[in-house]
Amino acid sequence: MKIFTCAQIHELDHYTIEHEPIASIDLMERAAKALTRTIVSLWGHSTRVCVFAGPGNNGGDALAVARLLADQGYAVQAYLFNTSGHLSPDCQTNKTRLEENKRIEAFTEVRQEFDPPVLEDGMLVVDGLFGSGLNKPLSGGFASLVKYINASPAQVVSIDMPSGLMTEDNGYNLRANIIQANVTLTLQQPKLSQLFAENHPFVGELHVVDIRLSEEGIRKTDAQYTMLDADEVRQRMLGRSPFAHKGQMGHALLIAGSYCMAGAAVLAARASLRSGVGKVTVNTPRRNIAILQTAVPEAIVKSGSEETIFAETIDTEEYQAMGIGPGLGVSEQTAIAMISQVRRTQCPVVVDADAINMLATHRAWMQQLPNGIILTPHPKEFDRMEGSSADSYERLTKACNMAERLKGYIILKGHYTAICMPDGHVMFNPTGNAGMATAGSGDVLTGILTALLARGYSQEDACIVGVYLHGLAGDLAARDLGEESLTAGDIINYLPQAFKQIKEQQDCTI
Repeated sequence: MKIFTCAQIHELDHYTIEHEPIASIDLMERAAKALTRTIVSLWGHSTRVCVFAGPGNNGGDALAVARLLADQGYAVQAYLFNTSGHLSPDCQTNKTRLEENKRIEAFTEVRQEFDPPVLEDGMLVVDGLFGSGLNKPLSGGFASLVKYINASPAQVVSIDMPSGLMTEDNGYNLRANIIQANVTLTLQQPKLSQLFAENHPFVGELHVVDIRLSEEGIRKTDAQYTMLDADEVRQRMLGRSPFAHKGQMGHALLIAGSYCMAGAAVLAARASLRSGVGKVTVNTPRRNIAILQTAVPEAIVKSGSEETIFAETIDTEEYQAMGIGPGLGVSEQTAIAMISQVRRTQCPVVVDADAINMLATHRAWMQQLPNGIILTPHPKEFDRMEGSSADSYERLTKACNMAERLKGYIILKGHYTAICMPDGHVMFNPTGNAGMATAGSGDVLTGILTALLARGYSQEDACIVGVYLHGLAGDLAARDLGEESLTAGDIINYLPQAFKQIKEQQDCTI
């Protein structure tokens, strides 16, 4: 699924109107019917509804929804804010239609003074003040109205965007002047800012409402951002020959674990073995050998001369991929060995956890990273490398720039993990849940990615398939175990089901 900018969204509307063809007012009615169906599915007919509409097309959507809800028996009062004395043509048409509707409880056009209605618990506010076209923070009376709505006990559903929230960059926005929706019904596809953690208090529960914009127009429009889906992941997955043997399935090397952090190496190794690789070797300090051989008997375990840390590079000629970093520690001796190991390794490399933290304290080493490298930072790890960011949009921009600069892949982990490609493209992952916010989850991802690379996946395909499967395994685990009790080991245990579900072309909605 493509994620378009505000300008592209409006171009797609015009393309649909011109090429379907369909009148703009009829497209608005189609959108309003889809919005109304969703609202009816979420709130019963006994719910009292208060609609706040702005002067543009978002307000036109809201007025049409008010009329359709009234037709279905809801008690609806609607307010149209027309302080400038100018409405968009389609908003004007829907104003007229609403005035002619006999079922609407009350309709008020606000031109100057506004006496706000009492918003009580159990009521539903439909926010249709401003949609995706907003390009500056709300101020004046609209800001006061937003604060009034936010202070009320009523439930809020926003049409397309919570009013006050912009579709991409909100770095200079005023957070106090943004609607805090319980539910956002966004039209056709998610908007970029709706995927950022700091905007969740405004977006609430996100529903994508299909209003049947032109499929041809969508295909023709290039997008920097896309959302992964199961079909794309399935198409990128490699088959497995019935005559395969372990020597043909790849040999993965994991450099992981320091004394008292053997668990990270165990989790990465178990995840690799569950991801279809033929063999896994774990290079870990001597004191971890017994733990690894007991916990992961299928893995080969090697060690250097050091008892507690990684401090000696090893030859990687026999391996098809290397993952480095989980539980590695950040001593200077380990740091020097880490960058030396990465520089001399010829196979694809995944860098995670402590290896990322060591790069952050030795910034000049970033220039020595090989092309095609995969880095998997969470936001704080990324900020250590690139400096703090004001918000997720700024951090994502920096991650895109880093991926292009390194000619590598930055997997910026989060609820919607972003895979930043060297060509500037970003793919967001829809799988995963809050239960995966637990120690070791990142080590599992490193193990999966390293295994897929060793199996023969390209870096791009390994990132896409690995991130999606990691999240899907977490979703399957949460479905059976709940989010609160989820552990990293549970994600590994559900990897077989995740692989099976994708390959059997099942519906991947949990």
